[in-house]
Amino acid sequence: MFVPRKWTLVPVVLSVSLVASACGSGDGASSADTAGEPTDTPATAAAEPLTVYSGRSEELVAPVIEQFTAESGIEVEVRYADSAQLASQHIEEGERSPADVFFAQDAGALGAVSKAGLAATVDSDVLDRVPEAYAADDGTWVPVTGRARVVVYDPRVVDEPPESVDDLTEPEWSGRVGIAPTNASFQSFVTAYRVAEGDEAARAWLDGMVANDVASFEGNTPILDAVDNGVVAAGLINHSYWFRKVAEFGEGDVPSRLAFLGGGDPGALVNVAGVQPLASSDQPQQAAAFIDYLLSTDAQGYFASETFEYPMTDSVQPAADLPPLETIDGPQIDLSDLDSLDETVAMLEEAGLL
Repeated sequence: MFVPRKWTLVPVVLSVSLVASACGSGDGASSADTAGEPTDTPATAAAEPLTVYSGRSEELVAPVIEQFTAESGIEVEVRYADSAQLASQHIEEGERSPADVFFAQDAGALGAVSKAGLAATVDSDVLDRVPEAYAADDGTWVPVTGRARVVVYDPRVVDEPPESVDDLTEPEWSGRVGIAPTNASFQSFVTAYRVAEGDEAARAWLDGMVANDVASFEGNTPILDAVDNGVVAAGLINHSYWFRKVAEFGEGDVPSRLAFLGGGDPGALVNVAGVQPLASSDQPQQAAAFIDYLLSTDAQGYFASETFEYPMTDSVQPAADLPPLETIDGPQIDLSDLDSLDETVAMLEEAGLL
């Protein structure tokens, strides 16, 4: 059973150095020609397949892409890999890149491509359909879904969850908290901490967690399982992992609960999976149609029901029991600035977490 806040409930980035290695940029084709509200009329098929670089897994997004082709007649070729790897590859390829669209797992990878001058711009009508706070300030990408960082905790041993990630460095949490230093979502959170509070504050938090005997895990799921199994009392994860586990096993068989933080806390970061048109594309209209489809009611509904992530348009409501997106008071940052992976990784290494 979920209880209001505190929002207590029963959210791979690329370095700026990669940007510097870009092979050049073009003027950029706009996606304005066909973007806008989805219609029932299929777009004109491209003479050649649309090439999408996807940092989202094939298992997750292939059904959506197949449905786009069925409705639009536009064939799509997808190159699947880690978002940071694909952004780095596209930056290296520059204007020679075969990619028309970049569909990334996180905003930092999109920001790296944008800062390299290799993204086109999204039509203003499309930008108007998503929350301004979660879109690129320069209009070069739009969010598709959102993932909130949360504290997962064990109510059997925790009476009051923390109100801030800074609380986790207090003695009462010594040896009781799990994190995933090698995980891209955790590294994005640390990057958000750096951007919002400064490197000195982020370094002090990491040192405080290490001094408090924090436990390291390989990812969100192992942390969630560790809390449910009583290994640790709390952990930092993305909200969607808990919701998927509850959907599979039932809330009664998942002991843990979630605490959504607030007050601009870095632990309340909402990172996004997003999509951007690329300046290398010679099919800007088809790229715009693809982006438009990802924000359609059908696609947004698919992600909301299959991944339990936040939809980014008003046409679809989030999963039951999720607090409204507008009530999550995370750090006020440009998500494109989550691209400085090198600095974050170096800081994690210095802290002894990598």
